[in-house]
Amino acid sequence: MAIHIMWFRRDLRLEDNTAFSEALTSLTPEDKLLCIFHINDQQLRIGTNSHDYFFSTLDHFISDSSEQHLTIHLLTGNIIDAFDALLTIYSDTTHIFFNIDNRGFGRKRDLAVTAFLESKNIQVNSYEENHLHQATEIQKPDGTHYKMFTPYYKKWRQLSKGHYQKNNLTPYLDKVIHQPQYFEMGTQTLNNLLNNRQTDFSSKVGETQANTQLNTFIMTHLEHYDINRDYPFLDSTSRLSPYLSTGAISIRKVYQACQSLPDSDGKEIFIKELAWRDFYHMIYFYYPNQYQEELKGKYQQLPWQQESLIFEKWKIGQTGYPIIDAAMRQLNETGWMHNRLRMLVASFLTKDLLIDWRLGERYFSEQLIDYDSASNIGGWQWAASTGTDAVPYFRIFNPITQGIKFDKEAEFIKKFVPELTNLPVKYCHEPWLLSETLQHNLAFKVGVTYPSPVVDHKMARDRALEWFKESLER
Repeated sequence: MAIHIMWFRRDLRLEDNTAFSEALTSLTPEDKLLCIFHINDQQLRIGTNSHDYFFSTLDHFISDSSEQHLTIHLLTGNIIDAFDALLTIYSDTTHIFFNIDNRGFGRKRDLAVTAFLESKNIQVNSYEENHLHQATEIQKPDGTHYKMFTPYYKKWRQLSKGHYQKNNLTPYLDKVIHQPQYFEMGTQTLNNLLNNRQTDFSSKVGETQANTQLNTFIMTHLEHYDINRDYPFLDSTSRLSPYLSTGAISIRKVYQACQSLPDSDGKEIFIKELAWRDFYHMIYFYYPNQYQEELKGKYQQLPWQQESLIFEKWKIGQTGYPIIDAAMRQLNETGWMHNRLRMLVASFLTKDLLIDWRLGERYFSEQLIDYDSASNIGGWQWAASTGTDAVPYFRIFNPITQGIKFDKEAEFIKKFVPELTNLPVKYCHEPWLLSETLQHNLAFKVGVTYPSPVVDHKMARDRALEWFKESLER
């Protein structure tokens, strides 16, 4: 008898999972299958939305798998020690299967574990499947990688995207190993993490929820996605990113579901968003230090502001700019933020306040339930004008006009900034314009009921332009 191990990570689903499919089909009549997940304390972010959402997903995945007679065993502690102990218990192990993480911490971990397992004569079978196209797959004619999105996208569009496939577990269920007594420490670790969650996201996780959300989006919102995606009060974006971040749904399934519908401008724009996801993945692969340094060398010496009282006000949605504050409060309350608003709050932090984009990126990494390091870092460097194919430094979003344009009736603002609920709509975007008489009549006081702006946008814009110009000239 030989034991084949399936190692789940950020691919918490049973259908259309390349490594899992390969693990199943590799089994001979004499083989057994051991499914594991390793809780790595180096990746824990206790007390954050991203942490709580992921472990809510993991808990749901384990329960869902159990209902299908598949046991997911939990390892914990130092990852090399954990695998060493596992191989001592299951000395007949010959193969391991997993979907590789090709960037950041995950890449270092996978390389280290692969080296260790191969030293133990374990056949390592790893697959790149979290993106439609992998980091090294799309290249220029000269063999180098793209740095600009548009030519990358043109080539991306021409390539085949693979096919979604559903696994049939039934023929393999008698091969699954069920021996929880060997994994009590891992189970206890997970229970402790679940008991200490600030937010239980269990109602918003899992394959079933992901599939329901996908169907709702493509049937209700995809056709007009190009128009409606910019309006936060419509809630017309896909809302699939949390499920993609945990692997509760495969990116191939999302793509194929879209392809099955008639062509439309909305469909084209959404497909382009999937390409941006691949593009940022590719950039992070080639620039592994982008989480801590600007991609454009000329911006690496910018004297960004650091931690401050104003930064704290930005985090909790107390800047005095309603659309900014509504967005930040949405993030803090729900663990998610509308995509256009992510650009606005990032622009505001880096351009109006000149605060280090790394601080904003780090805060997003803690609060977002859909946190994806490559896309998040790429997005922040785009907004800060420091990344590849980024917005030029002189493009600075006006938080007032953006609020008026995309939330004209202040529906979204009033939902997350209830202090402004009773104000006439025209003042919801600029409450500081209220006269003393109106403030008295509305029982509203600027600077008390709701904060005064932390900066004057026009002055802040002029300051940012001068700041970037001077920094570049030095």
